[in-house]
Amino acid sequence: MTQTVYTKRRALVAKALKAAGGGIALLPTAPEHARNRDSDFPYRHDSYFYYLTGFTEPGGWLAIDSTGKTTLFCRPKDLEREIWDGIRLGPKAAIAALGVDEAFSVDELDAKMPLLLRNQAAVWYPFATHTGLETQIDGWLGKVRARIRYGAECPQSQHDLCKVLDEMRLIKDAHEIAILRRAGAISAGAHIRAMQTSAAMLRTPAKGTAHVVPREYHLEAELLHEFRRNGSQFPAYTSIVAAGANACVLHYRAGDAELKSGDLCLIDAGCELDGYASDITRTFPANGKFTPAQRTLYDIVLSAQVAAIKVTKPGKRFTDPHDAATRVLAQGMLDVGLLDKKKHGGVEDVLASGAYRQFYMHRTGHWMGMDVHDCGDYTEPGSKPREERDPLGEMVMKKPPRILRAGMVLTIEPGIYVRPAKGVPKEFWNIGIRIEDDALVTAKGCELITRGVPVRADEIEALMRV
Repeated sequence: MTQTVYTKRRALVAKALKAAGGGIALLPTAPEHARNRDSDFPYRHDSYFYYLTGFTEPGGWLAIDSTGKTTLFCRPKDLEREIWDGIRLGPKAAIAALGVDEAFSVDELDAKMPLLLRNQAAVWYPFATHTGLETQIDGWLGKVRARIRYGAECPQSQHDLCKVLDEMRLIKDAHEIAILRRAGAISAGAHIRAMQTSAAMLRTPAKGTAHVVPREYHLEAELLHEFRRNGSQFPAYTSIVAAGANACVLHYRAGDAELKSGDLCLIDAGCELDGYASDITRTFPANGKFTPAQRTLYDIVLSAQVAAIKVTKPGKRFTDPHDAATRVLAQGMLDVGLLDKKKHGGVEDVLASGAYRQFYMHRTGHWMGMDVHDCGDYTEPGSKPREERDPLGEMVMKKPPRILRAGMVLTIEPGIYVRPAKGVPKEFWNIGIRIEDDALVTAKGCELITRGVPVRADEIEALMRV
């Protein structure tokens, strides 16, 4: 990893500030959070801060002005605390290690920040991301204003730094893409391990051995083991391991439900590697063999994903994959009787009425990168709003959806979730299926960077027979 990745990004921020009339950008990292008495949650840096510094210690602050000057604040060297908490970089080493112009102890923050803010045209910081940040900056601005009689000038405007950084982060560079590919490969391996473990635990145990009842948490443990074994620092989010009817709960967390032969298991899990996420969902038969009803719905969802993948390319809109997937899902629901044709009509009627939402109630994707639900506008910047009907039939003003460009990364994740209900064929009750991959938009189409784990039903069955 070369430090020029971060210096180039900081230079782009300075360029954006200069183009906007000048000013200074202030950015803190994430604070530490206590878990309970004398114990903290595992620390995770702020994504924006890491994007511009590559620095993972808590307590950091970064300032960038429109001339390109960068100032870092970090924890001072402290031999006593380093015995307990680990080695600190310290301000002296930070200048060379992080490529900044100046570095000070965070203990000097309140003294130095008013000096940095003085005579700046504007101040930029991330709005609504750090509790108390606005108040803290107001305090520093108050100190600048108190010096006006001595010739100091106070910034005249405040702007959301997220607007600048979100646009930068939306297009991934080569450094980021390499990490995302590796994270996708690690997560794919974890899904394979979980599938094979599920099938193995449901096979008849060898004579004379105790049979362990397989549960969701057993598969979660396999995921976490594979993540960490391959160098991932964290799960990118809380893993979903949902057996049977639990798969119909979209944000279900791995619990102690039993994995039963004949049921499906839905796993939505991905690792975080060097600050970047992955996000994969696979649905598989716990014993390694789909039932006819499961296979029928699975193939509909897979066909929907294929349709979405085909339209994930430059020039298409962010909503095009969702529209393509939803059309296939709606037709499938009509074909197998989840939706009654006599009641709901044809596929165009189902799409117009939203009747499909009984079984498919979420979008087909989201941006992905440093955060699993990554930053970035979903509407096209600079476009004019137009009048449309919302899902409730009300007229609202909306901007056109974002145009896809090479370097964007998004998920493609259609699904079907069938809860017991009147008029719904019983053979489909309590079946929940989602298939999700991470797609890097390329010059001509997209690259699925998570296909190291099989997705076709027959491939999954073959994998689980091993």
